[in-house]
Parts: sequence; structure tokens; C-alpha cells
Amino acid sequence: MNLGSGRQDNTGISSARDRALGLLARREHSVMELGRKLRSRGYESGIVEQVLAQLQEERLLSDERFVEAYVHSRYVKGFGPLRIQMELRERGISEALAGCCIQPGAAHWTELMHRVRKKRFGPALPADYQERARQARFLQHRGFAAEQIHQLLKQEG
Repeated sequence: MNLGSGRQDNTGISSARDRALGLLARREHSVMELGRKLRSRGYESGIVEQVLAQLQEERLLSDERFVEAYVHSRYVKGFGPLRIQMELRERGISEALAGCCIQPGAAHWTELMHRVRKKRFGPALPADYQERARQARFLQHRGFAAEQIHQLLKQEG
């Protein structure tokens, strides 16, 4: 029986893998996000990289699946494409991958923006410049493009 350093490495890998699977059981994670969480829990970078590679090879960890779940979750909560793209960048997702799932120019974003505005401000249209500016700031903070906001408020007001 070999109780040398190889055994400790396998124990560390097994422990890190168990921790990673526990985190993935709760929700999808990006590769970068999961790596950061494992490192913050004291696992060595070499072990973390090995566990992440294994999980990706086994398709238990996937940035593509994470992006799909994340975009859907944020869309349902009323966030726009620009904010979602920024949040994905912060989680280590490439612009190309984020762009494939988001498609900022798609019509459903305009429909979402319309619903978000009505939910927050009611059916009444902005009556004056100050109210229009307030609604525009809210929508920009939510992650909608300035041009789309202008078109919406011009169309409605």
C-alpha cells in the first residue's frame, strides 16, 4: 500500500471533486467561477485545474450550459442584454459565447424592455422630459441599449 504523496494528492483531488459536484448540484457554474470558489476554499491551483478538466471532459461542467441557464434566469428577472453580457464577462465567459446566446438586437429584448417599463412605472406614458429621463436611466441600469430605450420612449411618449 502506497501512503506517500500520491495518496494525499488523490485525497485532495477527491475532496475538491466532491466539493465541486456539491456546488454544481445547486446550480450551473462557469469554469472560472467554480475554479475561484474551489481556490477560495483552500484547494491548490494544480488540483483545481485537474478537477475542472475532469468535470469538463465528463460534461458535468460546461460554460455553454452555464450561459444558457444564466441568460434565461436573468431574462426572466427583466434584465437586458448589455447587463447580462457584462455579468457573463465577470464570470469568465467569452464575448463570442455570450453573443451566441444573447443576440442583443433580437425583437424579444424590445418586448422585454416594454414589459419591464410597464411593470415598474405602470401603463401611464412619461408625461414630461424629467419622467422620461428617469425611466430611461432605470432601463439603462437594467441593461438595455440607449438607442432601443429612446425608440421605446419616443414610440410611447
